[in-house]
Amino acid sequence: MAWIQIRIDANKETADQISDLLMDIGCPSVTFIDSQNNPVYEPKPGEVILWPETTVIGLFEATHDMQSVVTYLTENMSEPLKYKIEQLEDKDWEREWMDNFHPIKFGERLWICPSWRDIPDPDAVNVLLDPGLAFGTGTHATTSLCLKWLEAQDLSGKTVVDFGCGSGILGIAAIKLGAERVIGIDIDPQALVASRDNAERNGVADQLEVYLPENQPEFKADIIVANILAQPLRELHEIILGFLKPHGAIAMSGILEEQAESVANVYAPYVDLDAIKQEGEWTRVSGITKE
Repeated sequence: MAWIQIRIDANKETADQISDLLMDIGCPSVTFIDSQNNPVYEPKPGEVILWPETTVIGLFEATHDMQSVVTYLTENMSEPLKYKIEQLEDKDWEREWMDNFHPIKFGERLWICPSWRDIPDPDAVNVLLDPGLAFGTGTHATTSLCLKWLEAQDLSGKTVVDFGCGSGILGIAAIKLGAERVIGIDIDPQALVASRDNAERNGVADQLEVYLPENQPEFKADIIVANILAQPLRELHEIILGFLKPHGAIAMSGILEEQAESVANVYAPYVDLDAIKQEGEWTRVSGITKE
């Protein structure tokens, strides 16, 4: 199906009004984006933070009468309308994404391979991945940092926790690298579905357990990877560290460069920390728990 979009200049005071007006006239999709590259990080649960200069994008079918949209907005907005209408190319967007997701190598022996592509090296440690609706393909620096750390560990016979498991990419990689048991924990039920599906795809479903936080059993693990965000890593440090045996290994990502020190400071009393590792603007904090 072909689509057409209207891009409207807004700010944090007018963006919600424009969104409501677009929805009132049957717009099937409304998106907010930053107009000036001013990032907003870690909103609180249920909180929506808008940028000082925001672009509101309304998406319509290509046959929609866009002049009627402009007229309605002009008549009902509290400020003058500044907009641009663009025709979007008719594409199979799912296929577009699939065509641009290629096998990626991490470290010396680990490959993350889209399940619909050929495996580059059959003798390597290969994880076949279809992320579905859950986060984690290996293309993001935070996932990459964790995969490279896992690839360098001795995981033979170990129990690993994948905290915030998403697609299951880290936990499945850990099993393929020698872990005996992996426990995936996530607040999103879709993540548990994606993790189970990917574990089945890789033939390791009997070694991967997935739980919502309220359902997880009691256990002690040798290793934990947590690719979430800096704020929950700080706030949940007692819970996260409580999963680990003495001298257990931990790696955390989802941490921006300017947040790394604050996360490291929270864990330093309990963990002998490695040097902070960075890829682009993202970092990894890792180490071994103390007695």
